[in-house]
Amino acid sequence: MQRAFMVLLALIAAAIAAPTLAAEGAVCVENATIGDLQGALAAGRATATDLVRAYTARIEAYDRAGPHLNAVREMNPDALAIAAAIDARKSGPRRPLEGIPVLLKDNIATGDNEHTTAGSLALADAYANRDATVTRLLREAGAVILGKANLTEFANILAIDMPSGYSSLGGQVKNPFALEVNARGVPIVQPGGSSSGSAVAVAAGLAAAAIGTETSGSLLSPATQNGVVTVKPTVGLISRAGIIPITHTQDTAGPLTRTVRDAAILLNVLAAPDPLDEATRDLKRPSDYTSVLDKDGLRGARIGIPSDPQDPANDVYYGALPPRAAAVMRNVMSVLEAAGATLVRANMSTISWAGGPGTEAAVLNLNPESASRYEAVRRPVVYLYELKHDLNAYLRDWAKGTRMRTMADIIAFNAAHADRALRFGQDIFLASQATEGGLDAIEYVAARQMDIRATRTLGIDAYMDEHKLDAILFPSRYGAAVAAKAGYPSVQVPAGMVAGVGAIATPEYPFGATFTGRAWSEPALLRLAYAFEQATKARRMPPGVPPLQPECGP
Repeated sequence: MQRAFMVLLALIAAAIAAPTLAAEGAVCVENATIGDLQGALAAGRATATDLVRAYTARIEAYDRAGPHLNAVREMNPDALAIAAAIDARKSGPRRPLEGIPVLLKDNIATGDNEHTTAGSLALADAYANRDATVTRLLREAGAVILGKANLTEFANILAIDMPSGYSSLGGQVKNPFALEVNARGVPIVQPGGSSSGSAVAVAAGLAAAAIGTETSGSLLSPATQNGVVTVKPTVGLISRAGIIPITHTQDTAGPLTRTVRDAAILLNVLAAPDPLDEATRDLKRPSDYTSVLDKDGLRGARIGIPSDPQDPANDVYYGALPPRAAAVMRNVMSVLEAAGATLVRANMSTISWAGGPGTEAAVLNLNPESASRYEAVRRPVVYLYELKHDLNAYLRDWAKGTRMRTMADIIAFNAAHADRALRFGQDIFLASQATEGGLDAIEYVAARQMDIRATRTLGIDAYMDEHKLDAILFPSRYGAAVAAKAGYPSVQVPAGMVAGVGAIATPEYPFGATFTGRAWSEPALLRLAYAFEQATKARRMPPGVPPLQPECGP
């Protein structure tokens, strides 16, 4: 009783301390777009300090207390000071993100007083010796780094069947639309991984926007589960320098936002060549991503639907959808056609090639909580080889304050602290450490070549050429792997609501629609996604995170 009373007092205090931004046409931060916040700052209805305090109050109320979402692993102790310095700035043009509070996934380096840990107990004391390029660009644009978001540990490359949103250091992130967990404390409706904390924070109004990362589905998965917008860019559009890696052939950072326009605003800042990441050397982008946004942007577009009910054995993206998800996608297609798009229904031949000979390796699953424990589980060869190479390079060149200098050090630390660090094991790390020959190994080179052939040459490129497409429509995250292996972009937008996980009844939670295309086609995908967003307005706020200010109302 006393604890409940103290929590109630804390919530009331947080609400009183938070600035009232609803009066005189000002914004309510929990559902505000970047544009809303920019307008309030420019008009003097709010300050950067006000915004930091308002989001901090929501984090205290809903992340640390209340539903305990656990989306934010660490707050930036300098956030208020940075905001105050922005407020004191009297001269110069207003920068694109001036005063906007942003969260970073906790695998993105910050050369400040925040840790960079990938959610690992082994890296609990780790800092970075400088900002990642992404962090630097955000600061230069005037953003306030509010803190670090929780994530699936090491971006879900440590252990087989680790629940999304779990890390040994940060604990379990929960989905704000469906908070229930099972007897082991694992969410019944997953928050999506591995950028789970980033997406949950944006959905629940704990920050104006967040930056996550993806190797294969780690932006698309949490975006669909939490009903937010994301752009999984072409590999090379956004620098990976200073981001704790999995694989340099697929890794990318990307925005998680409440609207397509907000994602475009962030891309304007983040899409830049970087001598520290040679993949950005051939970068192609417009001068302004917001200039391509058009509510009539679907008119005349040709969009592929990789589904053929007459060929059910190969109808892998749509054929197995649960009934409510299938209904959402039927509605998506109706909206697209009503808006003037032509839909082309045909299976993708890439399915017969993806995961072909030599692209995957068997890893013995020793996860004590996995249904497939003691079975051989297949994981991409490219991941196993590049993980060891790339993680060792990050620890050598970016990490400080930690005794972990190699992947082998982390494996040894985890084994020595297994009761806290290895609830789900570290089988993938062990398999990666066991690889030999580095990136010159024939096994690795052959696997990478097969991935490119399957997903580019015989995959997305062939499919789009054959049907003369502007984009491919995938349900939710179902097409993540083919785009990820190709290094090609996807834009996801909230599309509707579903319920249930298998036979288990659950509250409703979001389901997204993903537009995928060729390299550097972000402008075309954003145009289509924006038009769809404007036609549907499908995004919802989670039910259990209401405004703290009475003026904002429900």
